[in-house]
Amino acid sequence: MSLPLQLPLGVQLRDDATFANYYAGRNETLVNMLDVERYPAGVTPEQFIYLYGSPGVGCSHLLQAACHQADAMGQRSIYLPMKELADYPPRLLEGIESLRLVCIDDISAIAGDRAWEEAFFHLFNKLREKGHRLLVAAEVAPRQLNICLPDLVSRMSWGMVFHVEPLTDQEKIMALRLRAHLRGMDMSDEVARYILHRGSRDMQYLFDILGRLDGATLRAKRKLSVPFVKQVMGW
Repeated sequence: MSLPLQLPLGVQLRDDATFANYYAGRNETLVNMLDVERYPAGVTPEQFIYLYGSPGVGCSHLLQAACHQADAMGQRSIYLPMKELADYPPRLLEGIESLRLVCIDDISAIAGDRAWEEAFFHLFNKLREKGHRLLVAAEVAPRQLNICLPDLVSRMSWGMVFHVEPLTDQEKIMALRLRAHLRGMDMSDEVARYILHRGSRDMQYLFDILGRLDGATLRAKRKLSVPFVKQVMGW
């Protein structure tokens, strides 16, 4: 798939960032707006959506899931994590309005940089004119971005704005069990609860543990159990 620009090496989508393995919890309405396959026939997807939340709630996952879905539908898309790209020149955004979906992650990384703000402002307008979709994510609400360009401040509130709610402990257990199931692992509520209470409650940390356990069960040809988790993790 050809793109109007050459992205720096290292910017790529995570294979596991899909809507299918995202446990929505209280964010079901947001996921319904992002996942275009859930739209009724004939309904046009929302053109601009801004989502924000604390680290670990899944904003990046959702943006990448939208790109995976667009690619699967034959629509050109791009995911731009601005924390990794803010040191590059703003011309990085030139021409990408031709893509059907543009996902800008960590938009706060360019807030206060006049050149980047102007480049994003023009991209926003071009995407709107073409009717193409724009998804933006940050840790804070639009009005808290410390953007200098007044016109851009107003643009950021034009679309739908969602606060991504963190999962409760019970929802994290359900999320772990869902991800385990998709890996072909049978994880009991007891095992999931044990993992949750032994380490950090950060979801990426928990999923990293799951990946480690997945490999261990395959090598040992054993099912998941609390004693086995203790052995593998050294707890």
